[in-house]
Amino acid sequence: MRVRDAMTRDPVCCTGDTPIHAVSAMMREHDIGSLPVVEDLLTRFPVGVITDRDIVTRTIAAGHDPMTMLARDCMTSPAITIVEGARLHECVQLLEVAQIRRVIVVDDAGACVGILAQADIARSASRRETGSLVRHVSRRTVPAFVS
Repeated sequence: MRVRDAMTRDPVCCTGDTPIHAVSAMMREHDIGSLPVVEDLLTRFPVGVITDRDIVTRTIAAGHDPMTMLARDCMTSPAITIVEGARLHECVQLLEVAQIRRVIVVDDAGACVGILAQADIARSASRRETGSLVRHVSRRTVPAFVS
């Protein structure tokens, strides 16, 4: 199976200049928790990703006013991508190594054409491969706070 067979096609994207409040509104409207951040909406070349968690931890929890911030201020960059023709197994390995739950899918020209999330893997891959992915991505990498 190929990445293109399991991905969500044509994801909603924003640019680095998109205000955080607009990003949040897009997430609410489309019932999603992340957006690829692209250079511009025409070429759709990915430069990062912004998640609802990024907005909370890098903006609100950091004491910044989200009404004055742009996507570039709290996005994760650079973008981690995979080509749509890659094998699903290769994508699982990428997610495990990078410890991420979703990856931006690009075409041969590098334009964003999809997004592949852990849930897409669960629907398409074997139980064993899905279990391995969840285990690797869920590994604790920062020591827990002890009170």
